[in-house]
Amino acid sequence: METNPKSEIENRKCVVLGVTGSIAAYKSAELASLLFKQGHDVHVVMTKDATEFITPLTLQTLSKNPVMTSFYDEKENWRPGHIQLADRANLLLIAPATAHLLAELANGLASHPLAAIALATRAPVLIAPAMNGKMWEHPATQDNVLKLRERGVEFIGPEEGMLACGYEGAGRLWKVDDIAFRAEFLLRSQDNLIA
Repeated sequence: METNPKSEIENRKCVVLGVTGSIAAYKSAELASLLFKQGHDVHVVMTKDATEFITPLTLQTLSKNPVMTSFYDEKENWRPGHIQLADRANLLLIAPATAHLLAELANGLASHPLAAIALATRAPVLIAPAMNGKMWEHPATQDNVLKLRERGVEFIGPEEGMLACGYEGAGRLWKVDDIAFRAEFLLRSQDNLIA
């Protein structure tokens, strides 16, 4: 008996993977691959700065879906692609997330598709920050994290260790396997709420 590939795709959980302009962006390739292997429909949305660290083609190949980098990528349909993704998402996972993105999200800015999806989605949001330790510890960043937590956003990390900038401290992206595990937990939790 033949299986219907379209039906299989429709039954998979939709994970929107946001990637921002951190040196840790290269780890999003492994994360996209893991999420796909877990059986999820992975849609990558990159900020312009993220494309300086890893190519959209790499993430498109690993996710098996087009990568959104701009509002102008949305030419297939009359309905804005970022709103479609916001509606379809079972989880918005942003890894890595920069201090700049946290500030945008905390203040409701939507100048690029990733921030607009974060504003429009009703799916759970999981953020894995990655930045210089001084930036992470800055009161402005901590205020933004607190604001987002109060709105129900979940954070994983950052981890302590040697940072790309040469400093040691908190700011490293959390382990990719653990991020994928937490994402899977949040997706399964939704099934338990429905059951």
